[in-house]
Amino acid sequence: MKAATASKAKRAAAPAPAATGTSIADKKKFRIILVEDHPIVRQGLAQLINQQPGLSVVGEAESAAKALELVRAQKPDLVILDVSLPKTNGLELIKQLKSEKPQLPMLVISMHDETLYAERALRAGARGYVMKKEPSEKMLLAINRVLKGEIYVSDRMKQKMLQHLVSNQVPEENSSPLDHLSDRELEVFQLLGNGFATRQIAEQLNLSIKTIESYRENLKLKLSVKSGAELIQHAIQWMKSEPVL
Repeated sequence: MKAATASKAKRAAAPAPAATGTSIADKKKFRIILVEDHPIVRQGLAQLINQQPGLSVVGEAESAAKALELVRAQKPDLVILDVSLPKTNGLELIKQLKSEKPQLPMLVISMHDETLYAERALRAGARGYVMKKEPSEKMLLAINRVLKGEIYVSDRMKQKMLQHLVSNQVPEENSSPLDHLSDRELEVFQLLGNGFATRQIAEQLNLSIKTIESYRENLKLKLSVKSGAELIQHAIQWMKSEPVL
């Protein structure tokens, strides 16, 4: 009787055999921070991500400053951010995050044409670029690819980047004067197209009026326009998706 009791106690104390499979709940959830200044877009993206078993949105930010605070506090596995943000644009935020956290994957989502912004985002330190007009399946594919350490761009962008690599220059048929602008020059050009005056641009970018005037002169030279009024006209037409350059 004592032997049987001891044997039973021994079996109870023994560790349970390992499960043959792992449930979804046991798997690591990748922690994601969203940086997007439009609440409806941000909420929709958060809902899409949180529906996925292995993904979880742990923070949302509407500005670069808030995004930096969240990243430092939450230590996410991925940051998804828009190119267009108030005060500091997404490209500048990518550069700052890359400087602080070199291993942090970043995925850019944007309404802006990938042919102009995708390479800039990758050079700044992002691992992928996907346009907001893409279906949710593409968005999730991009997220998974970047989390795996891969780079994600559309097939169209892959082709352009390969052409660029082979010829070491932008092909003439796809060339645009905007391709030759610096990130900051492009940002100033975009703000001009949105109707911002020089003083307003200086306040938006936390730069001096003299610096913005210098950028405007550089834009006139690079875009081959003769006057400030002509520069603004080009910028407005570009922002309306009616390029004349």
